[in-house]
Amino acid sequence: MVDHSYADLELARLYDVLNAWGPDDDFYLGLVMSARSVLDVGCGTGRLLRGARAAGHTGRLTGVDPAAAMLVQARAAAPDVEWVLGDLESARWDGEFDLAVMGGHAFQELLGDEAVRRLLGGVRQALAPGGRFVFETRNPAVRPWERWTPDRVREITGPYGDEVRVWHEVAGPVVGDRVTFTETFSCAGWQRDRVSRSTLRFLDADALDVLLGEAGFEVTARYGDWRRGAFAPAASPEIVTVARRA
Repeated sequence: MVDHSYADLELARLYDVLNAWGPDDDFYLGLVMSARSVLDVGCGTGRLLRGARAAGHTGRLTGVDPAAAMLVQARAAAPDVEWVLGDLESARWDGEFDLAVMGGHAFQELLGDEAVRRLLGGVRQALAPGGRFVFETRNPAVRPWERWTPDRVREITGPYGDEVRVWHEVAGPVVGDRVTFTETFSCAGWQRDRVSRSTLRFLDADALDVLLGEAGFEVTARYGDWRRGAFAPAASPEIVTVARRA
C-alpha cells in the first residue's frame, strides 16, 4: 500500500523494505513495458517506474505523488524518470499518456465519491483517447481488515541495519465502507514508536463501475488476483480493474 503516512523521511526509507517486489509489481510492470508513455499516480518511492527503466523501457515514465519524502527516494534512485510532487489537479496533463496506473491500493485512500470523481477526471484528462487506467482495491467481501491485528507482527531490518517491528490494529468499528486503523513502527534505537492512523474505503465492483462509467471509462477487464484469475465477487482478494478512456 502506498500509504502517505510514510511522509516521514525515516519511514519512507522503510517502505521498500516492508513492501518487497511481488506479484502485483510483476503485473504492473508487464503493462508498463507495453506502453509508450506511462503515468504512475501515487508512485511512492517510484519502485515500479524504476523497475521499468531498469528493464529497458525507453519511453516517457512519469510518477506523481504528494509525499515529498517518498519522492526523495525516487529521485535518488532514478533521476532519468520524471517525478512530480503534487497531484493530478495541480499537474493537469492533457492527453499525454497511453497508460495510467495506481497501485499499492492507493485508490482506497479516496474516502468520498467526490474525491474519486476528481481523481478519475484527472486521469481521464491525462490519458490519450483509448488510453487505459489500471488500479486495484481490496475486495470488501473477504473482510481483510479482520486480519489486521497486533499479534501479527512483522520484524524487518531497516536500511541502516536496525531492527524494526511493525503491526496494524483496526481502530474502532467499521463505519459503512470505511475502515480506520493504526500502523505502529517500533525500533529500540528510536526515542519513541511511530504510529500512523489511516482510513481506507472498501468499494465493491458494482460501486466502482458506476463511478468509472460516470467519469467516461469503460471497464475492459477485471481480475481477482495478480495471476489474472477471474474475479469472484465473494472470494477474490483483489478487485483489479482495467478501464479504457471511452
